[in-house]
Amino acid sequence: MDEKNEKIVPNDAKAENNDFFYKELEALRQRYSAYLRLEKSCSPNTLDAYLRDLERLFVFCRENNTEPQHLTLEQLHQYAAGLHDVVDSRSQARILSGMRSFFKFMLIEKMIPVDISEFIISPKIGVYLPTVLTVDEIDKMENCIDLSKKEGQRNLAIIEVLYGCGLRVSELCNLKISDLYLDEGFIKVLGKGNKERLVPISQRASDCLRYYFRDRNTWNIPPQYTDYVFITVNRKIKNIGRIMVFHLIKELAEKADIHKEVSPHTLRHSFATHLLAGGANLRAIQAMLGHESIETTEIYTHIDKQRLREEILLHHPRNMKF
Repeated sequence: MDEKNEKIVPNDAKAENNDFFYKELEALRQRYSAYLRLEKSCSPNTLDAYLRDLERLFVFCRENNTEPQHLTLEQLHQYAAGLHDVVDSRSQARILSGMRSFFKFMLIEKMIPVDISEFIISPKIGVYLPTVLTVDEIDKMENCIDLSKKEGQRNLAIIEVLYGCGLRVSELCNLKISDLYLDEGFIKVLGKGNKERLVPISQRASDCLRYYFRDRNTWNIPPQYTDYVFITVNRKIKNIGRIMVFHLIKELAEKADIHKEVSPHTLRHSFATHLLAGGANLRAIQAMLGHESIETTEIYTHIDKQRLREEILLHHPRNMKF
């Protein structure tokens, strides 16, 4: 380059430009966050996941000194290719889905004329078959609960409601007494996107709740938490949190000598799988789980086919080893 024509940018000017660029990205992040919360009604966990994935894209923008709305299709292909080296296929698909959500937001906001992210293809991933517990394994977990302890009946009710109603852990933690209709045999659940659904509750789960309420009624619960169903029993009494439920399920699985990766969601998977195996309609299971798409619920048909295959390999005379 001709030294006479070379543009010299002072260091303080570069710093000022960088500060402006960072402020622009932060302002854009705040607008996108508001869109996810107000327009898409994302839960706090989903919002955090979207914003974490957005930060990946912003890092790429800063490295290429390009604002998101000025990214080219070639640059998006570079971004997608870069993910291949650092995360697995399932994570790549999730991150690229978040990127497409962000580009859709920019299109709605008229920041871009067309959505070029639609041309980025996510990697193909195999069918994910979640872990499922047998009824016997769930009974073993419940038998490990010490009902003589203050939290015993509560813990038993947690297992029965998670498994008996197929709830997400966040739905369980936010379940309110005012949403229980035990005499009528159903509960009202606030799911993803603040969508309400009615879920039948078994007599066994209802009985476990009633036994738990006898103990709960003796606790000195602060007024702001009295409507929550599941309450902590430590010194700071409040509605139970997701982490505590995760620890409870993991501890009970270990005590029951279950050698599987078990979480609260495992009980939800078990609920759906056992219903399907018992002959329940897939649409009914979709409604009870609160799935927006039937494709999400169809994963349980794959689980059923896999189990059928295992049974054939185990018991068919042409497959049995003598």
